[in-house]
Formats: sequence, C-alpha cells, structure tokens
Amino acid sequence: MIDIRPFATLGHANHGWLNARHHFSFANYHDPQRMNWGPIRVWNDDEIAAQSGFPPHPHRDMEIITYVRKGAITHEDSMGNKGRTGAGDVQVMSAGRGVMHAEYNLEDEQTTLFQIWIETAKPGVEPGWGQMPFPKDERDGAFQVLASGDPDDGALTFHADGEVLGATLKAGNSLTYESKPGRYLYLVPSAPIRINGKDAQGRDGIAIKDEGQLTIEALDEDVELVLVDAA
Repeated sequence: MIDIRPFATLGHANHGWLNARHHFSFANYHDPQRMNWGPIRVWNDDEIAAQSGFPPHPHRDMEIITYVRKGAITHEDSMGNKGRTGAGDVQVMSAGRGVMHAEYNLEDEQTTLFQIWIETAKPGVEPGWGQMPFPKDERDGAFQVLASGDPDDGALTFHADGEVLGATLKAGNSLTYESKPGRYLYLVPSAPIRINGKDAQGRDGIAIKDEGQLTIEALDEDVELVLVDAA
C-alpha cells in the first residue's frame, strides 16, 4: 500500500510568524482519516519567521523529533538543556513524565523544519533531550539512521520501536529500501520522486505499509528524503 497525500490537502494554519502544514490531525485541524499512521502521531511541516518561535509549553509521554530543513532552531527546556540545531541536523526530546520546552528561530532568516511525534513505548520515564549533526554527504544515495529506538546504533535515541532516516538523491538517481511486513512508513520528499512506479511531488506525504522493497527515484531535481519506519 502506497497512499500519496498531496501537500495541498494537508491541514494548514498560518499564524503570521508560523506557517504550518499538518500531515495528521493537530490543534484546530481535524481529519478522522488522518489521526495517525501506526504510532506516528504528528508530522508538521513548519515555516518559522526570523526572530520568533514557540514560547515555553509542556509535553509528556511523547517522542518528539525535529528535523531542520533550512535555517536553525534553538531549544531550551526545564531540564537545563539549551542548543542550536542547524539545517540537515536533528534533535530528539523524550517528554517522559513531563517537560517544559521552547523552540526559537533566533536566525535572521526563515527556518523550515519537520516536527515529528511518535507515541512512546515507555510512559513516565525521565525526560531527555539530545542533538546530533548529520553531514548530508554521508547519506548521498542511501538512507542513514538519524534517530531510533536502538541505543547502540550511534544515532539519537528515543523510546519507541522505530527509526527516523534521511537520504539525499541526485536527479535521475535511485535507491532501494526494504520495508518489513506490518510496519508503518511515512516518507516526505523535498522534490518530485517516483516510488514503486507512483509519482509524488515535493512536500507530499506518502504513507506506506506492506510494500516489501521500495524503489525511490529522484526525477528532475535533487531531492532530500525523510522517512519514519515504526511499529
């Protein structure tokens, strides 16, 4: 199953400083057909104006992954953590039994990012936060694990059975990915691709299940791919 969800059909909220597209029901956007995809609960495509951001607010029992596409985001939380995550890099916050955090764009340019929430497998644990750089040349033509539930794979760690992966493809090139039965995959490309013979546009959402091998081809432009594979 490959369900392509065009960018134009996503939920939309423009707050001036924040222009957000919602792949799943979120805040004032509600679509009973798009509540989640397996344990993937939120995928927001956010554009955050320069010198603005999300003031302190609480979370609990959710794994929150931020993938910065352009610009940078600066994180602060009630655990005392503070850090800046730049384009192509990732931060993970395990909200655990409860945490307050803020996310600010302190840059002089717009920041664009994906914020992804995965339902936790370990409610009530100690909250945590981490970030890591991921040079894009190390994922040219193949998926690289950026964050996962495996504490030993060298990536950022969260408390769920899943992986967040990134890849880049040059125009005309392709890659393959093995999809295991029963898992829920969600893919967002930055530019047009063809996946197992189906065409998708940049920033479309692609929900995938029980497909076996995926063949992803970049069409007329270089493309950046972000994929969540979870159960």
